[in-house]
Amino acid sequence: MEIQIGNRTAEVTLLSKEGNMVSIEIDGKVYNVDVCMFGNGQVSVLNDGISYNATLIKGDTPKHYRVALNYSNYEVDMLDSQAKYMRMRRKNSSEKQADSIKAPMPCKIVKIYATPGQALKAGDIVLTIEAMKMQSNISVTEDCTVAEVKCAEGDSVMAEQLLVKLKL
Repeated sequence: MEIQIGNRTAEVTLLSKEGNMVSIEIDGKVYNVDVCMFGNGQVSVLNDGISYNATLIKGDTPKHYRVALNYSNYEVDMLDSQAKYMRMRRKNSSEKQADSIKAPMPCKIVKIYATPGQALKAGDIVLTIEAMKMQSNISVTEDCTVAEVKCAEGDSVMAEQLLVKLKL
């Protein structure tokens, strides 16, 4: 899962949890910490002999918090795969068309509409993917031509896997 703290985004994976001992990976680095949560939003974290005390304040949505730590407040959003995908779609729709289409997340290729050599207009749908039981159309933002299709209908693909090469 991704966690966004202000302008910084970190990839966070829970590796294990036994009682108060938690092993997490943050951007590839493993931390073994002792976490104690209290009912009033107070959290105590012990990492490498250093104690941190914070207050968690729930935000407007179930995945948004304000964290008060050392006289500073931090806005924290937990981004699940669907939120990450939607953020990538919004970002990509306003940017210049890339010369390739890559999978935004692990997904299944449901339908391919484009063929090599086909001319596409801005807004044309290239393929439909399915992730988390939700189907999404992937389209181009500029006029271009399909150079190569690197996937087939029914394929399961990984995040950032090349799906279609384009000629701009």
